[in-house]
Amino acid sequence: MNSRVVNILVPVISIIIGLIVGAIVMLVSGYDPVQGYIALWEGIFGDSYSIGNTIRQITPYILAGLAVAFAFRTGLFNIGVEGQLLMGWLAAAWVGYAVDLPRIIHLPLALLAAAAAGAFWAFLVGFLKARFNVHEVISSIMLNYTALYVMNAIIKQITDGGYKTETVAETATLRWQWLRDITDNSSLHLGIIVALLMVLLMWFILEKTTRGYELKSVGFNHHASEYAGMSVKKNIILAMTISGVFAGLAGAMEALGTYQNASIKAAMSGIGFDGIAVALLGANTPLGVVFGASLFGSLKYGALNMPNAAGIPEEIVSIIIALIIFFVASGYIIRVVLEKMGKKKEAK
Repeated sequence: MNSRVVNILVPVISIIIGLIVGAIVMLVSGYDPVQGYIALWEGIFGDSYSIGNTIRQITPYILAGLAVAFAFRTGLFNIGVEGQLLMGWLAAAWVGYAVDLPRIIHLPLALLAAAAAGAFWAFLVGFLKARFNVHEVISSIMLNYTALYVMNAIIKQITDGGYKTETVAETATLRWQWLRDITDNSSLHLGIIVALLMVLLMWFILEKTTRGYELKSVGFNHHASEYAGMSVKKNIILAMTISGVFAGLAGAMEALGTYQNASIKAAMSGIGFDGIAVALLGANTPLGVVFGASLFGSLKYGALNMPNAAGIPEEIVSIIIALIIFFVASGYIIRVVLEKMGKKKEAK
């Protein structure tokens, strides 16, 4: 069987198995799985309002997934996407209300500020890895919590003890009235266009540029790349920095689109950590991340309808998502089965 076909079938089969096992969990827990999945479907696609909010939910997941996937493709594990996202969130919110400029300049400037903040936070991880050989998992986890408390401290400082920043100016918001009108006043915003442009950018960098080839080469084999004359340290730092750009923009989606401010947080948003699952579901490819984020975001938003429409707690959806991730992570078994089936067909 063609390897490309196998790569497509593995996550699809994993999702189907996850949904089936999820139905069994609902049944065992005393809930009607048919009603549960109908409620989930209606929560996602029931009307234009639901569709708009679902797309809005998907948007930051795409960018967080790209951040994780880009690092994976270059041999790094960026588990610090959450912290980079928070830094991007804060930077975008601050530029969004503190600067008075025309929309054509203000909005791009706020997005660039978020990208720069995320890139800087990820650069620290790359620098520590390249210069002192500090494992990126350790440093990025630590910087996640540093970002959380730095963000809270800065918000308190710039608001004189308040708990959230001012609302971003109209010239910096990602919201567009036309999108809200066609989706029955949902929270859909222009961020989805930014996210899809970043999907194309990641594909272009990795597949169509010499630098992208170097980044993948260094991730695949440090020693061979160094022997070929590539700067391993430089590429490690660059890979993490680019990954941070995507993460910072994910924060901008929340700051300029969904919430239109930055507020003090008692805990992580979770989007950055969910990006790991999104990248895993998408096999670390740009297009795969779009599908992974679509599944993840749809389930997250659709879950909100399950308690009201079917009396099923949202935790059941969390179990279903966890099951899907489990089966995707165990995809090696499914891959082996599919390859054996393909060999049998060829033998016949």
